[in-house]
Amino acid sequence: MTSPSHASDRGGGDGDSVENQSPELRKDPVTNRWVIFSPARAKRPTDFKSKSPQNPNPKPSSCPFCIGREQECAPELFRVPDHDPNWKLRVIENLYPALSRNLETQSTQPETGTSRTIVGFGFHDVVIESPVHSIQLSDIDPVGIGDILIAYKKRINQIAQHDSINYIQVFKNQGASAGASMSHSHSQMMALPVVPPTVSSRLDGTKDYFEETGKCCLCEAKSKHFVIDESSHFVSVAPFAATYPFEIWIIPKDHSSHFHHLDDVKAVDLGGLLKLMLQKIAKQLNDPPYNYMIHTSPLKVTESQLPYTHWFLQIVPQLSGVGGFEIGTGCYINPVFPEDVAKVMREVSLT
Repeated sequence: MTSPSHASDRGGGDGDSVENQSPELRKDPVTNRWVIFSPARAKRPTDFKSKSPQNPNPKPSSCPFCIGREQECAPELFRVPDHDPNWKLRVIENLYPALSRNLETQSTQPETGTSRTIVGFGFHDVVIESPVHSIQLSDIDPVGIGDILIAYKKRINQIAQHDSINYIQVFKNQGASAGASMSHSHSQMMALPVVPPTVSSRLDGTKDYFEETGKCCLCEAKSKHFVIDESSHFVSVAPFAATYPFEIWIIPKDHSSHFHHLDDVKAVDLGGLLKLMLQKIAKQLNDPPYNYMIHTSPLKVTESQLPYTHWFLQIVPQLSGVGGFEIGTGCYINPVFPEDVAKVMREVSLT
């Protein structure tokens, strides 16, 4: 991977207009995709604001995620604290699951003579992050966010007991335009019998980088990407070839292939840095809808793959749509250089 240049080196310093910056194509080994950086398509990075900020979040009379309405939800898997009517968070089955947890006995049997079709076995769960409807994730303290992260870990460990499951995706859709159907703060987990193509592509890209350099590309985050902030165990960066405007990654400083190896101390540490990044995004970008995804390794990753597989959390503010070029090519256009994003986000003051 080509070492990133600094903004001042490419004419992107404070005194230069966006129009004077030249487009670049960058390829990131983590996403294994090319991104076109075209600053002429945007205003200054500091001018980015969400056009559809989060709507006010009044408590509706019929929200089944609110405390006291538990019987209206799909079956509960567990809560924190256990068996406490005054719970802090609950993990439940999704009432409208994309996959069925009742098909495991059939899941390894193709329905046709080829491997192109298998039974839709899997798990689709919901993590209700607070009993109070008006509380957003960024309102919760680091310990409370750590509890949510540990709930993810607990559920992953439960699901991993099913041999048919190969990949588990944790994700959060915040805001209607980010895909959320409920305004009460929640996140989701989907467990699949296959390894998705984006995950396979990520493994291929990180493998190629490791074979070329002998290093894990995410272990080099502090030198190859643009640092925004860091905690004891994690670093937040604007990735060198960010796919989306103001995309942020939070990466473990120590090499770790699986999210579910996270311990309690690191969960609280990550909770603090995640809270900080969400608060900075909200302030700088007019409280935009956003998604976050935890990119971890497949459950059955081999011993030989461990040196170049490294989990991370990706935050994507919803600032622009995906057009025909992106859909047709898989190559995205980003109007903001990540080095500019890092500078802007470092300077956001929450006081």
